[in-house]
Amino acid sequence: MKKLYLFLVLLLFLVSCEKELDFHYHDVAPQLVIEGKISNAGSMVKLTRTCPMDEPMNHTPIVDAEIVITDLTSEESSFLSVSDDGFFYDDSPGAIGHEYQIEVHYEGKSFQSKSLMRPPVRILDLEFQWIKMPYDYVAVLQISFLDLETTDDCYWIRLYRNGEPYMWLLSDDRSAVNGVINEVTMTSRKDIDEEDEKSVLKDGDEVKVIIAPIDRRMYDYLIAIQSDSNGPSMFSGDYCLGYFIASTEAEASIVFCPDLMEEFN
Repeated sequence: MKKLYLFLVLLLFLVSCEKELDFHYHDVAPQLVIEGKISNAGSMVKLTRTCPMDEPMNHTPIVDAEIVITDLTSEESSFLSVSDDGFFYDDSPGAIGHEYQIEVHYEGKSFQSKSLMRPPVRILDLEFQWIKMPYDYVAVLQISFLDLETTDDCYWIRLYRNGEPYMWLLSDDRSAVNGVINEVTMTSRKDIDEEDEKSVLKDGDEVKVIIAPIDRRMYDYLIAIQSDSNGPSMFSGDYCLGYFIASTEAEASIVFCPDLMEEFN
């Protein structure tokens, strides 16, 4: 009891401690953001800058940088060329089991990151079901896929609604049962008049699921984004934000048919 009392006193003391921290986030200079990936379809990289808190989002891409992708396994390099859409591309496909490095040179600064290309997963099934919640039935999407046969495997699962980004979630092999991972995510409620437009699904909508195997560092980076917290730095060299992944993606699609879905209370 005495230990419990001391613990409660200490807890109250810590809660009562309050200090105003003055973060001058409005005065932070714009930072370079690198979003890059290499897959079996080739390489694609986008460069942008962060925006001050009190200014509208500026999605104008940076197009005057030099970007090199190097296959560290075969020691072959390729320069990416910028397209009319502001993305840097190269058609050379990645190879499973090879490690790749991206080098970005911009305004006298250099940024580097490495990533190992993992094999694709096999998606077994996609299924929608109605699950009874206190406020309404909600459409839950179950995603089943085979776990890779290595250890500490992580996965970035992205969902697209009629070709547009919809939502994403993360998984790893700690949830695998007999080599199969089953992930579920809540989507649209049944009464779409009460649903947010960001989540609503309508009869006939196509939902595409893309699963990319990633390493633990990328997993932690995405976890940090989900929780609005600090994550690991994905680049060496000068300071920047963003990520670079090498991954062979698997994809499958399902059509949302609310009248054909089972209901579970």
